[in-house]
Amino acid sequence: MPSFKIDLSTAIVFVATAPEPKMVNKKTGERAVDRETGAGMSTVGLLVSDEGEGNLYQVTVPETGIPQDLTPGTPVSVVGLKARDWENEFNGQKRHGISFRAVAITAGS
Repeated sequence: MPSFKIDLSTAIVFVATAPEPKMVNKKTGERAVDRETGAGMSTVGLLVSDEGEGNLYQVTVPETGIPQDLTPGTPVSVVGLKARDWENEFNGQKRHGISFRAVAITAGS
């Protein structure tokens, strides 16, 4: 499915939740990895405020693109943020949504 760039040039972005490893399978403990680099993937909660509206996004980022000291409340810049819609079927139920992925997150806005 195609992905779409998200323009954050006028937005203020803060870390809402600290990075956590993104898991492929929670039962086995298998962690998601970037297909191109092999880097482990993490999920970071970001609060994006723009044009008087604030939204919380769970963004997947390679661990190589996340600073060590990223904590909630830290203002950040997001590099290469893209959105992609997804759909799958699990136990006979269709699910769908939008996933967000970035190349990197840097401290400071």
